[in-house]
Amino acid sequence: MSTQMLIYETAFPVSARRHANWCVEAGGDYAFSRKVNSVPLMAVEFPPAASEYAIVFAGAGESIMPVVILGMRGNENVYLDAEGGWKGKYIPAFIRRYPFIFSSDSDGKTLTLCIDEAFKGFNQAGRGERLFNEEGQPTPYVDNVLKFLQNYQVQFQRTQAFCRKLKELDLLESMQASVTLPGGEKLALTGFMAVDRKRLKALSGEALSDLVRTDEMELIYLHLESIRNFSSVRERLVVIPGGNADTAPAASAEVAAAKKSGQQAAA
Repeated sequence: MSTQMLIYETAFPVSARRHANWCVEAGGDYAFSRKVNSVPLMAVEFPPAASEYAIVFAGAGESIMPVVILGMRGNENVYLDAEGGWKGKYIPAFIRRYPFIFSSDSDGKTLTLCIDEAFKGFNQAGRGERLFNEEGQPTPYVDNVLKFLQNYQVQFQRTQAFCRKLKELDLLESMQASVTLPGGEKLALTGFMAVDRKRLKALSGEALSDLVRTDEMELIYLHLESIRNFSSVRERLVVIPGGNADTAPAASAEVAAAKKSGQQAAA
C-alpha cells in the first residue's frame, strides 16, 4: 500500500452529484489508524512532534519521507487507547486530514478533493458537517478542508526538497530498532533511516552553513533528538491494562545501524 493511502479504503472524488446530502462527523475517534505503525510527517511538524515521537525516514529513491513511529509491530499503533482516542499530545497532520485526501492526475498538476466513504463518521443522517448546501455549493466546512489540504500539499513539497538534500549530502543511514519485552519477546523494526552524525560532522563548512541558513540543521537536530522516543514506544508496549507506565515491568530498547531483517516500518 502506498504511503499516501495507508488508512484509506474507498476514496472517491467529492461532488454535489454524489454527496449532496452527506455529512461528516469527525469527533475524536482515530480507530481508523489502529493498524499502522508509522505515518508520514511534514518537516514543519518536527518541532511539535519531536518531544513525543521517534522521527525517522522511510522509502526509497525519490520517495524518501519523514515518518513518525507509532509501534514496533507492523499492524499496531500503540498511541491509541481501547476506545480509539489518541494518547499523544500532538496528532500528525496525516491523521488529522482523514477522511479527506487529494488525488492527482497523471502529470500531477490537477488535484481533486476525495473522501474515504468507508469512514464511519460519513453519513446521511445529518450528523456533523454538511458537504454541500441546498444550492449544491460547497459549505464553509469543505472550504476549510480544502485550505488545510492545500497547505498540506505545499508542506509536502517542501519536505520532499529537504529529503532530497539529505540524500544528496549522503547523510542517511539504514537503521534498526529492537525492543526486548519483560516476557523475553524480542521485536525488531527495520526499513527506516536516520541521519548519521559522523557524516554530518564531516560535511564541508559551506554545506553546514547552508543547512543552518535554511533552518534545515534545526530539523536534523530535532530528528536526532527524537530518536530517544523509541523508549516511549517501548513503554507503551508494556503498560499493564488498567495500569500505567510506572507500574509496568522493565523492558529494553536500542537503535543501531541495520544488520538484519525484522518488522518493516509501515510507511
